[in-house]
Amino acid sequence: MAEPKEIKLFGAALSGYATMVHHAFRLKGVSYDYVNVDLKNKSEEFLRMNPVHKKVPVLVVDGKPIAESLVILQYVDDTWKQPPFMPQDVYLKSKVRFWADFIYQKMAPQTYAIRLSEGEAQKKAVEEFLGYFKTLEDGINKDIYVQGPFVHGQNPGILDIIIGTLGAGLKYFEQAFPDLKLLDKELVPLSCSIIDAYAELDIVKDTAEMLSQYLHA
Repeated sequence: MAEPKEIKLFGAALSGYATMVHHAFRLKGVSYDYVNVDLKNKSEEFLRMNPVHKKVPVLVVDGKPIAESLVILQYVDDTWKQPPFMPQDVYLKSKVRFWADFIYQKMAPQTYAIRLSEGEAQKKAVEEFLGYFKTLEDGINKDIYVQGPFVHGQNPGILDIIIGTLGAGLKYFEQAFPDLKLLDKELVPLSCSIIDAYAELDIVKDTAEMLSQYLHA
């Protein structure tokens, strides 16, 4: 396959889903152009790129749009092989996809439930989220994990990108809602360790610095 000539990422500074794509490109060492989307006033160009969901991120490669962050992460890994984000073993790869989908289908929606509720409803939403978190922790330990700072060892992969970015959002939640405890090192020690290791990566810090300019624009 020919090397792509034009790579453009449409995202938003506060979108964790778009942030994951930034991280993926930087881990791969791939240069790309970034377009920060005004989510309150989406351009016609952007809406043409993602007419179904109308959400960020959207990746456009040589004029061809790709929507949805998990799809984009897998596309990036398929297109730029090094360093790999997935294990080579087909069975392990299926497990990575399973747990990535679990985060998207179960955990991510629950964070919105927590943010939009209060009182007993919020308490119940937190308990359900922590139950999912423990299920993820146990599943990764059983199915995938090898000794290392990240799921597959020394280098971050797709699950690390997702868990690490989720963790950054959870830390923000805990700052905004001091009574909430979402990162419990006794309940999910492996996940918390991955989140801490991921936060120390230069590409994570550099992305945050780059995106900060759009928050104050």
